[in-house]
Amino acid sequence: MSDATLSMDTRAAGTGAQGRPVAFRGGGFAPRPRRWVGVVVFVLLILIAEWGTRAGWISALTLPKPSDVFGTFQELYASGMLFKHLGPSLARLAVGALIGVSVGVSVGVLIGLFSYIRAGMVPLVAALFPIPKIALLPLFVIWFGIGEGSKYALIAFGTFTPTVVATYGAVDNVDRTLIRMGQSFGLSWWSIVRKIVLPGAMPGILSGLRISLAIAIILLVAAEMLGAEFGIGAYILQAGSLYDLERLFAGVVILSLLGVIVSGAIGMIERRVLGWRT
Repeated sequence: MSDATLSMDTRAAGTGAQGRPVAFRGGGFAPRPRRWVGVVVFVLLILIAEWGTRAGWISALTLPKPSDVFGTFQELYASGMLFKHLGPSLARLAVGALIGVSVGVSVGVLIGLFSYIRAGMVPLVAALFPIPKIALLPLFVIWFGIGEGSKYALIAFGTFTPTVVATYGAVDNVDRTLIRMGQSFGLSWWSIVRKIVLPGAMPGILSGLRISLAIAIILLVAAEMLGAEFGIGAYILQAGSLYDLERLFAGVVILSLLGVIVSGAIGMIERRVLGWRT
């Protein structure tokens, strides 16, 4: 192929059908932040629910007006009961999730690195993973009592198994070419793990962490519905028993906001830890 032909092909690739320059697509599928879109979606859903309940085509027995839920939330805040319920829930979530995630990441990394640990632990994790964790709550109450120990244990166990699966899967997906490159440069085993394997597995670990913490919030509510005087789960259970939909939905909104905050916190960690991907 002649130089003139190559030059013509290059010019054709750089222009569109009408001779316009083609935009550079080097960014691939890199997402751009559009935070306002999520806010607009939430606002539209709230406005539709408010309009539907006021117009009467949404029954007040099935869905309270969002304005009434907001008023109940304000009363909960003004009376101080919001923090009285939220404080114990956050403490239980933090302790249980910290135990489950830290142990899960550690075991997952060991499974990914050592063949004997993989051979022994993967069948055990596969047997534990499909068990509904809520079904084990009575067993944890027998083992750890009706107090805080059973709640910590349930949340920790519920976050442990998905974290293990996500972690050793992320370690397995690290590019083997990078590992061989590190070996060719004479890096030690520990240097390869610290500088190649763990950074390469971090995106998968953080993605699994989103799922694990969402499961932790679900298990938190289930644990607090059994033998807890204060907590978001106990508050929702009390409101449901009284058929107080405004209080019930206020508790649901608190859980939803908690999930959004947790997801946002993980997103901040991803931007800080995974800045090398940009």
